[in-house]
Amino acid sequence: MAGSLQDQLLNAGLSDAKKAKRLDKEKRKQQRTAHKSRTEVVDEVKLAAQQAREDKVTRDRELNGALNAQANLKAIEAQILQLIEKNKLDRRGGEIGFNFTFEQKIKKLYVSSLQQKLLAAGKVAIAQIADRFEIIPVEVANKIAERDAQRVIYCAQDTGEVLEAEERDWYKDYEIPDDLMW
Repeated sequence: MAGSLQDQLLNAGLSDAKKAKRLDKEKRKQQRTAHKSRTEVVDEVKLAAQQAREDKVTRDRELNGALNAQANLKAIEAQILQLIEKNKLDRRGGEIGFNFTFEQKIKKLYVSSLQQKLLAAGKVAIAQIADRFEIIPVEVANKIAERDAQRVIYCAQDTGEVLEAEERDWYKDYEIPDDLMW
């Protein structure tokens, strides 16, 4: 199966010698007229193939851009989820209802009295994770807001109010049992 495509077609019987000679003659005639008139022969098949390659490259770039944007959104979502899960404050035992607005609705979050004061003072914030809300430190809320501001639901402005030493040491009210083993 060596030789040109024309030879292969002739050997297979898919073309005849007259047709092959006529095509060669036309090709030489085009080259001669192009050489005499000093113009380039425009090969439409090559132009169409080149245009198709350029279109494919453009489509591939757009598709890659969309996939990269989607991957970036997924990575940001994972970072936000990790920040909230890692830094959320424990709300067990919260008996005071703290009201805040979310999507033009009033929501209630049960917190302890210290957490209520910290929320009011702007030291902690409320962030949304899936369909629930968590309390996180304001520094973490700022990091989350850099990635997606819609995830930080409530963050009071710090009024500069200094918490009393007793409020900062909220755990001192709990006695450590004598029989506690570390």
